[in-house]
Amino acid sequence: MADDALEDAFDEEPLEGSLKNLLDQKSLRWIFVGGKGGVGKTTTSCSLAVALSKVRKKVLILSTDPAHNLSDAFKQKIGKTATQVKGFENLFAMEIDPKLDVDVSNMDLSLGNEGKFTSGMLSSIPGIDEAMSFAELMKQVQQMDYDVVVFDTAPTGHTLRLLTFPKVLQSTFGKINTLKQKLGGLLSQFAGLLQQNGTDPDQIFKKIEQAKKTIDIVNSQFQNPDFTTFVCVAIPEFLSLFETERLVQALTKYEIDTHNIVVNQIHFLDEDCKDCKKCQARWRIQKKYLDQIEELYDDFHVTKCPILPQEVRGKEGLESFGKILVAQEETKN
Repeated sequence: MADDALEDAFDEEPLEGSLKNLLDQKSLRWIFVGGKGGVGKTTTSCSLAVALSKVRKKVLILSTDPAHNLSDAFKQKIGKTATQVKGFENLFAMEIDPKLDVDVSNMDLSLGNEGKFTSGMLSSIPGIDEAMSFAELMKQVQQMDYDVVVFDTAPTGHTLRLLTFPKVLQSTFGKINTLKQKLGGLLSQFAGLLQQNGTDPDQIFKKIEQAKKTIDIVNSQFQNPDFTTFVCVAIPEFLSLFETERLVQALTKYEIDTHNIVVNQIHFLDEDCKDCKKCQARWRIQKKYLDQIEELYDDFHVTKCPILPQEVRGKEGLESFGKILVAQEETKN
């Protein structure tokens, strides 16, 4: 029986090399697209958003990369507010920097004079400003009427920090709540003094508890593969493969689903390359890393995209590349 099971395992077909599984999974609300710089994250995320717009009611693509490229990809001005993409009725785009575009002092945590006290208390926690900004961003996005949101993220390090913010905030609010319980009596003694200064401790902790509930919802959705997934983008080179493995390991650690890898800029050999030694040498190098990707990620959907003779920009270019992503043809060996 064990031998039969082993044989069955070896006979299993590899997963489809396509992102079509993301179009078929109607429950998805958050799709993050990320990887090393220069591997085609924006092209992939925009093309995926275009493909999703064909099967979803309303789609938002949101860039959290400080070096925004959505405007270039769509050939139109994209800003901090949701902008309808030209040529589409149900596709919208935004470019924001979650670290700079949201001010912690103006969040729902603020309540009159308590706002300054709460903001000062929270800002003393390392990294809390950026984390709270991201939490507020996610809260705003949740309130928008979109079926699915595609995140065009910054290079790996920044993205991983972004995705850990819900856990950071959960831990932070947990410590604040523990502190409140330990200092309950002491706080009661000082309550009168604080109220004289226009600050009510109960209102402060009530606001913090409300924020914690929002973070709990975001975190649970991030860790739910029915709602959230991460698409890793790479090119067949050593540094990109190394960064992809680092990203996959980190996502696994943070319990964020990832089962798709897009490999861009593959120099498949064709008739034009028959007598070109440089093309053949390039293919041999890429083939080595493609084989490693196949071996490392045999339980992933690995989508292989050829290097193209033109830039992928505008409605037609993104639609064409989107078809490559979601209806992958059999790749050449």
